[in-house]
Amino acid sequence: MPECFTIASVMNINSIIVTADQMRQIEGRIFEAGMPVPALMEKVAGLITRRFVELYPLFRYPKVGVLIGPGHNGGDALVMARELHLRGHIITGFCPFDKKKELTDCHFKYVQSLGVPISREIESLYDCDVLIDGIFGFGLTRELRGEIATTFERINQWGKPVLSIDLPSGIHTDTGEVLGVAIRASQTLCLGLWKAACFQDSALGHLGEVELVEFGIPLGDIEAVLPHPVLIQRMTREVFVESLPLPRPVVTHKYKQGHLLLICGSKRFAGAALLSGLGARASGVGMLSIAIPSSLKPILVSALPEALILDCPETETGAIAELPNIPLEDYSAIACGPGLSVEAENAVQGVLAAQSPLILDADGLNILAVSHTLAMLSQRTSPTILTPHLGEFKRLFPDIAPQNALTATQQGAEQSGTIVLLKGARTCIAAPHGSQWVISESTPALARGGSGDVLTGLMGGLIAQTTTLERPLEQRVAGAAWWHAQAGILAAQERTELGVDAFTLSQYLGRVLSH
Repeated sequence: MPECFTIASVMNINSIIVTADQMRQIEGRIFEAGMPVPALMEKVAGLITRRFVELYPLFRYPKVGVLIGPGHNGGDALVMARELHLRGHIITGFCPFDKKKELTDCHFKYVQSLGVPISREIESLYDCDVLIDGIFGFGLTRELRGEIATTFERINQWGKPVLSIDLPSGIHTDTGEVLGVAIRASQTLCLGLWKAACFQDSALGHLGEVELVEFGIPLGDIEAVLPHPVLIQRMTREVFVESLPLPRPVVTHKYKQGHLLLICGSKRFAGAALLSGLGARASGVGMLSIAIPSSLKPILVSALPEALILDCPETETGAIAELPNIPLEDYSAIACGPGLSVEAENAVQGVLAAQSPLILDADGLNILAVSHTLAMLSQRTSPTILTPHLGEFKRLFPDIAPQNALTATQQGAEQSGTIVLLKGARTCIAAPHGSQWVISESTPALARGGSGDVLTGLMGGLIAQTTTLERPLEQRVAGAAWWHAQAGILAAQERTELGVDAFTLSQYLGRVLSH
């Protein structure tokens, strides 16, 4: 973000994420300023009760089981139990804890006075239609064992709808790690500010659908604790459309619609060049050139007749030995890496001086890691985009702990001076100056060989066309990742998650725009 950025300049707090310690500090400031804890609990619990009623109406979910923890998360759950009871729901509580915080204990006693049964046996909730998880919430750090772990496993075996308050119980707030065992929620209502766990792959199997429930945290308190906050922006269709080079001018021609150079492929990985080319084709880029080992030329010419094929001298094993004598300044974007093999070091080193945006993927990244030339990227005068999966990220940035994908991506961007896109179930994108994006929708159907090659071509083609747009480059990178994910989602809906090979994925890219 620009250095002049302040919290007050954010349109809303929907883009701010916090750790458990930061959230405690912010809440502490609110209470020190005079906000009564009981008043805030009533306010928050009222908001989540209202959302619960919308998600789980009485006529469909009359019986509600409430899991009650010893802290204020349990207090929120008890206020919900009270209000839902008064609305006509049949409430059954479960609380295995003898000691509770004073405010939580007060609500516990009052709910009991209303005739709501609260048991120490989890089986008492078996007949409920939906469960409310108010056991731990944010801030848990210890691994769960013994009776409470067995209880959570039992709940997960039931397969009932579960709404978790703030975070599913058993999830580490900052890393998303499952602390031994955790509740598998259908719905998570994150309170106040986004917790980092909501954007970690490790928590995805437990979060279900996630929503932020804002309760009016003063911006001054956030700014006092987070003078330089991590801002997370989620790509949506509306924002994606802003990243597209549309509408095109009425009077234009192919050379005005971008020229992408793909450097990819080897004898062993010939398909990677084709898949990258198909991704680029779907982007609508005006001109496409593909540099490949000369032996692959017949394949690419027949499959992508519109592309300009640059056949390169190759090694004995069929990798690009070096790039032909081509003017790199003629290309509006370059994408390098899919299927190259690590023998193509000369080709990768040859494009680092290019005066255009450069995307490095797959073996382009592996060559950087092996040759220890990552530091050279900060010397480039044009932007560089790195698109690693987790294994490639670890090889590129061995000193960065990858458990927290948001933090790791930002650290990688700052360390390398590049835009880093870390692939995963929740793909994260970070720019060196602090801007971050998350692709919050995806599908396991994309866990197929070649899917990343399609993304490289698509991203390269999109960036090649939009070099004159005012949108930040990281937004366009995130737009390409969103487009790719949506194609996978659409294909999986029609063909199941087993039916989305990389070629099929490339054919669904165009359908995303008109869907």
